This record gives sequence, structure tokens and C-alpha cells, in this order.
Amino acid sequence: MAQRKFSVASVFAVLAGLLCAAPAAAQKVDNYVDVQLVLAVDISYSMDPEEQALQRDGYADALVSREFLDALRLGPRGRIALSYVEWAGEQEQRLVIGWQIVDGPDSAKAFSDAVRATPLRRAYRTSISGALKFSADLFKTSGYRGLRNVIDVSGDGVNNQGPPVTRVRDDLVTRGITINGLPLLLKRSTNAAMDVPELDLYYEDCVIGGPGAFVIPVRAPSEFARAIKTKLVLEVAGVRPQPAPSRIIPAAEPPRVSCLIGERMWQEHWNN
Repeated sequence: MAQRKFSVASVFAVLAGLLCAAPAAAQKVDNYVDVQLVLAVDISYSMDPEEQALQRDGYADALVSREFLDALRLGPRGRIALSYVEWAGEQEQRLVIGWQIVDGPDSAKAFSDAVRATPLRRAYRTSISGALKFSADLFKTSGYRGLRNVIDVSGDGVNNQGPPVTRVRDDLVTRGITINGLPLLLKRSTNAAMDVPELDLYYEDCVIGGPGAFVIPVRAPSEFARAIKTKLVLEVAGVRPQPAPSRIIPAAEPPRVSCLIGERMWQEHWNN
């Protein structure tokens, strides 16, 4: 399974070329969409209010960007089904915005406005596995049929509650679901003992999976909006630009970071 990091410039260069050659969108057929996409965003206490606002506004801005709207045109039907989930601990997931069709500027703005109107909230613990399970179940009741089913998970910590994340990831991949990651390496939490400096490697080796799965790490607030925009373009258009060879990240066997590091760190924290 190849895992990739993409440069922003390469993504939009390839997108521009595809738009020049893209045929007119095919007639919409019943409940078919180009992709069903769950945006699963971390609201755990390790995310401070400033980071949460950056995350929320980044998605809201990306959904009305020219690049995102252009990407919609690349699909055979020119429309996607989109939902927005907030998550934290194993029992803390909430469908904030249910499935909606996004097929142009008006529907994209409606979804963006709904994201921006969502009040910021925080909850305890970090269960990426719980977020993935909850998000995957949403595909069963969406009412749509996607050519691709994708979960876009963003967060600033490792799995420290619930089933091992690799077990859930592998199950979802066998069901044809692709998981992409947006690890946030911005501020470190007030509890430094729970920080994992190699969070991008953890996401690459332990969280993402499925055809064309990729990670786009965010290391500074100034990168956030652009990273989200790039990520959504890749997910919606299905663009797979070929990065420089040095940027290709092969699946690591064994993983470069322990996929149980969060559970172990949490246990040690409470034992001490």
C-alpha cells in the first residue's frame, strides 16, 4: 500500500491540466455521487479554542474556494455527498451536519455556512478508532451510492481510547473505504507527557489506508487553510499527482512509530 505526501503546487498544477481536458459532467443519475466524504474533526481537549477555530474555518473556507469548486467538475457526475463529524473519546462522536449533496457554488456555500455556524466545543480523550467506526457506519445510511467512500480525519494526537486504530483501519479498508489524514503539529498540549512529536509518521503508518491514501501534515497555522484546501481537492477530484520520488512514503513494516503508543502513554500517565 503506497502512502504519499503531496506538495500543494503539484496538486493544483495537475488539477488545472485535468480541467482543460475534462468533459462536461454526465447527467446525474438517481442517488449516485462521485464520492461520499466524511469530514471527521478532532474536538478533544488537546485542541485549544484557537486551533479548533482554525480547523473549522479552514474547512468552511476550503468548501467555497475556486479550487474545490473546480474539482467538483472533474467527476463524471459533478456532485458529492458530504457530512461533518466531531469526535473525541470512544463514546464521543456527533454527526454535526448530515449528508448533503454538494454540486456547485450554492450548495457548497450552504454547507460552508453550516460548518461556520457550528459552536466550538471540546470533549475528553482521543479515540481515532471510535471516530473511524462511527464515520464508516454513516455510509450505510447515507441514501447515496458513491464511486468512492472516503473518511477525512484530522487531529492532533494519537489513539488513546477504544480499539487499536490499526484493527479498525484494516477492517474499513477491506470494506472499500479510504482513510486520509490531516495530522496537526501546531501547538503542543499542556500535558507534554502525552505529546507525540512524530504524529505525521503515526498517521502514515497507523491511521490512513485504502487506495491512494495520503497524509498532509500541518506544522504552522499559516499552512492550515491551504492544507485543507489541497486535501479536499484530492479527495473530491480523485487527483493522484506523482510527487518527487523522495516524497513517496512506503508502507512501513513494522510501523516506524508504535501504533499502540497512545494507549501505553495514557496507562503510564495514570499509573504515575
